[in-house]
Amino acid sequence: MTVPLRFSEDQLTALRARLPRLGEKVVAAIMAEVPAYSAAFQGRMGKTIQTAVTLALAGFFDIVTSPGADASDAAGQVRAAAYDLGRGEARSGRSMDALTSAYRIGTATAWRDMSRVAVEHGLSAEGLASFAEVVFDFLDQLSGESLAGHAEELARSGRLRERQLAQLATALIGGREAERLTQLAEQADWRPPQRLTAVILPLAAARSVRSVLDARTLGLAGDVEALEPYGGLPDHAVLLVPGARPVLLRTLADTAAVVGPTVSWTSAQASFQRAARALSLALGEGVIDTDQHLASLVVLADAGARDDLRARVLAPLAELREGQREKLTETLRAWLLHQGRRDDIAEALFVHPQTIRYRMGQLREAYGEQLEDPAFVRDATIALG
Repeated sequence: MTVPLRFSEDQLTALRARLPRLGEKVVAAIMAEVPAYSAAFQGRMGKTIQTAVTLALAGFFDIVTSPGADASDAAGQVRAAAYDLGRGEARSGRSMDALTSAYRIGTATAWRDMSRVAVEHGLSAEGLASFAEVVFDFLDQLSGESLAGHAEELARSGRLRERQLAQLATALIGGREAERLTQLAEQADWRPPQRLTAVILPLAAARSVRSVLDARTLGLAGDVEALEPYGGLPDHAVLLVPGARPVLLRTLADTAAVVGPTVSWTSAQASFQRAARALSLALGEGVIDTDQHLASLVVLADAGARDDLRARVLAPLAELREGQREKLTETLRAWLLHQGRRDDIAEALFVHPQTIRYRMGQLREAYGEQLEDPAFVRDATIALG
């Protein structure tokens, strides 16, 4: 790890004798100059850190004064300790800035003390220069190991939380019980909102949209197992968005998105399922707000059943010529929608009211009393609406 130094026995003994006191000075300097550690190093923790610093300094002297294999073993232990320190800093939520500052301040403090002792015991100017080079090279290597450990821990914890959040989103879409959802939210350190809204949008737009939404927004993208019952949605992403619905709709204004109803967070499956149905029905362009398409969603929920209902409603017209059948079907639909108002029906169909009178006579002949039956009127409105 470093080039071996040549100390006399007297110099090495004097330097090692300073280590316990030096450990105290290093910890005190770090506490005074690095705010992030001023509280962390108090009390019992401070004593533990002081012991660790003393051992690290002793390890340094083992490395720079030991031959070959012994130095390599000691260096391996020091590298591992520095790496673990970086990981610990990441777990504690501190950035590498604090640790880098601690290394710099601690090394400067230790160097001032060690260089003075070494010179007092006869270390030459040339030896002092070599000593300084080794000390600060040692600092750079320790910092590098800690930085690697910090980065690895951040990546690992980030990947872990991403998996936990994806697991939570999957459970929400899958309609898991509230107790399990709460457990998964706690594991992912995710604070549940009161309400969630499911949004399905193209993969290409998902990242930019998500960046301006509530930070608690959950997402699943592409052909993942949770979406297989809905065809996989390979070209789409699903977002579960906290917050106010009007704000969400404004955010999505220029996006080809389908927005489900806003529901309690544990009922997110219902919002997603409605959005998925609306997507499959291709109800329009741009933002599809399912709250504005409830009738269409009801009518089109089972296309086969609707076709069967339409066939049954129009059965009395089945034997007519195609052109006549189409005109009477169009008239029956207008009659239902305009609640029998002849002038409104005529205006909607661009024909004379007398024509409507004639056609309604034909419909009454075909349907008889069914036109007065509320159940038939309901079925016909659904079938032809």
